Amino acid sequence: MQQQRQTIILIDSDFRRRAAISHCLAGTSIHVEPFEDLAELTHRWPREGMLLVHDEGDLVARAIQLMSEGGCWLPLVAFSASPGTNQVVQAVLTGAVDYLDWPFDEAVIRQALAVAEESRDAMGNVRVREAMARSRVQRLTKREREVLAGVADGLSNRLIGERLAISPRTVEIHRANMLNKMGASHTSEAIRIAIEAALVN
Repeated sequence: MQQQRQTIILIDSDFRRRAAISHCLAGTSIHVEPFEDLAELTHRWPREGMLLVHDEGDLVARAIQLMSEGGCWLPLVAFSASPGTNQVVQAVLTGAVDYLDWPFDEAVIRQALAVAEESRDAMGNVRVREAMARSRVQRLTKREREVLAGVADGLSNRLIGERLAISPRTVEIHRANMLNKMGASHTSEAIRIAIEAALVN
C-alpha cells in the first residue's frame, strides 16, 4: 500500500543542513520544501504540512507569530544540534509541538510527523486562538489595556474612570479605540479575546 504523501516546510539558514535533510528524504513519501528564511513564505503561507524550523535567534517565535496573525496554524517542530533543556522548553512554550536533536534520520522525522498530526487539531485550534488573542491585545496601549481590564471586571465607564482617575468620556474614547484595534464588534467579544490571551481570569 502506497504511503500518503506528506509535506515538510523546512526553514533553515544553513544551506548544507537544508540539502542534507532534503537528500535524507529523497525518494520517500515525504516532500520537502526548503526555505532559507521566513521572509520567503510571508506572501504565500502554506496551507498544509509541517513546519520544521531550525531553532536560531527568534525564528520559532516569529513563525508562531506569523501563523497567529494569518490565522493559519501548522504544527511546528523545532530542531538544533545538542539543544539545552532551557532551549527546548522555551521552544515548546512558544508553540513548538516537538523538538529534534540534529542530526536525525527519516525514522525520527516520521515520528515527528506523527506527533504533529496528532497535535494538529487538538493543539492547533487552542494555540492559534491564544496566539491570535495575544496579538490583538498587544496592539493596545497601556491605558487601553487598563480600560479592558475594567470592562472585564464589569465596571461602568464612570467606575473605570474613577479607578484610572480619568473622565467617563475619556474612558469611552479608549473603549472605542480598544474595540477597533482588537477587531471586536462588541464588549463581550473583547472580554473573550482578553480571556483567551490570559489577560484576565
